[in-house]
Parts: sequence; C-alpha cells; structure tokens
Amino acid sequence: MYNNPKPVTFLIAEDDQDDRLLIDEAFKESLVYNSLNFVEDGVELLDYLRHTGKYSNIKDFPTPDLILLDLNMPRKDGREALAELKRDPHLRYIPVVVLTTSKAEEDILRSYDIGAAGYVTKPVTFDGLVSAIRGLKRYWVQIVRLPATASTKE
Repeated sequence: MYNNPKPVTFLIAEDDQDDRLLIDEAFKESLVYNSLNFVEDGVELLDYLRHTGKYSNIKDFPTPDLILLDLNMPRKDGREALAELKRDPHLRYIPVVVLTTSKAEEDILRSYDIGAAGYVTKPVTFDGLVSAIRGLKRYWVQIVRLPATASTKE
C-alpha cells in the first residue's frame, strides 16, 4: 500500500503558532505517523534544509521528503524561500506543497511557476484540515514515490 521504502519526513514552514498546533493535531487525527518538523519562516526553512545554525545536527533535523509551505511569513516569505530552494541544486528535488490561506490566482500561478508541486488553500474548519491532510497522506505517502533524501545519498 505504501510506495516509499521508509517513513516520509514532513517539514512544515508556518509562522502562526495556532496553525502549527492545528496542523500537528490534524496529522495525528489523520493517522499520519511520519516524522513532522516545524519551522517558523523562510529563513528558518533554508537554515533547516542547509543544516546551518541550530539545525546543524542532521539526526535531529533530517532532510525532509516533503515540505508544506505557508506563503505569508515574516523575514523571508514562502514565495522567496520557494524560489531560493528551487534554485539550489541540492534542494530543488524536494517537493513543496504550498499550504496557505491565499486563494489569489496570482499566488497560485506564481507558486507553480517557481516550482511548487501542489497548492492547497487552508480549510477554515478543523475537519476540513484533517480531510486535506488525509488527502496529502494518501497522495504523498501512499501513492507517490519520493526521491531519496540527501542524507541517504551521502
């Protein structure tokens, strides 16, 4: 039933603490038992991915198999972070799904243009969020074959 040889590691870039808690609870409710890590903005996202600063220990901060990315964050927003990571030859293979409140067509088009693998508008209810996470689980954990992470290539 699962197309990936190991549990999928998710990295969620989300600045809102309440949204982080809801996403974490939605993953639990959706019975997604994979590794789940959070960063608060685009600067932390890129530090995590490059294993710099407080994210230097790769055992504590494994390279993610999938990134869920909010667009509207402080310091470096999701658009800037997505563009930067898709230009990096060591990171560009990691699929990024935008998970944001924006329904703006401009944001959708730009996200795909700079390399997003998907775009999901955050549901307004917890049940809707659980349903969205279940859909992500089904597609990204059970159906899609993800590339090996950098940590397994080294």
